[in-house]
Amino acid sequence: HRGTVFLDEVGELPLSMQSKLLRVLQEQEFERVGGNGPIKSSFRVVAATNRDLLQAIDAGTFRADLYYRLSTFPVALLPLRERKEDVPLLAEHFARQYSRHIGTKYRGFTKAALRSMQHYAFPGNIRELRNLVERAVIVAAGKPIDGVISQPLSAPNNLTSAPARLPDYEEITSQYIAAQKDALERQALLKVLEGTRWRVSGQQGAAKVLGLKPTTLEARMRRLGLER
Repeated sequence: HRGTVFLDEVGELPLSMQSKLLRVLQEQEFERVGGNGPIKSSFRVVAATNRDLLQAIDAGTFRADLYYRLSTFPVALLPLRERKEDVPLLAEHFARQYSRHIGTKYRGFTKAALRSMQHYAFPGNIRELRNLVERAVIVAAGKPIDGVISQPLSAPNNLTSAPARLPDYEEITSQYIAAQKDALERQALLKVLEGTRWRVSGQQGAAKVLGLKPTTLEARMRRLGLER
């Protein structure tokens, strides 16, 4: 109550559990095992998944209503191959962590080791990086780490080459927010248009409901690809 619950790998929930979770989110209440009635609770939910939930909805393995309930403020994380500047920082963090764990000194990475990591696509993303660094720390035995990527590892063809120019964080963020705003605006306009039976102008039209000029609404409809 008044806290935060983190749901990791929410895309793996079975359908039977999804319906129960949806009810908790909508009603803000739950029934405790052995309890006498529902308990009201106010809480924040953070959910994470590495699955494409829209594809899961199409496949019938994830509920659309639960998806829209959870995706109030979505945050998309880019794969490692598209943020190579993070690889040395993450590798150093894991190396220090594992060095402490096994009781050896951390003496850093050689330039060759850092270069090999930044040229590798990491199809397994952060988990693969963590496992490779753990192995390298064990092999280094307190010496500078020189063999994270011990040999050229083959990755799927679509992962091996990075684009010539990677957009910076601000650019990615602004593009993502703009796309989300367009999606929300399209959804809102669609509801109003359906409520007015796609009548744009007049006293009972969507433009009147939205407080817009009919020409302004028609321009937005064209921009968002809205048509009856």
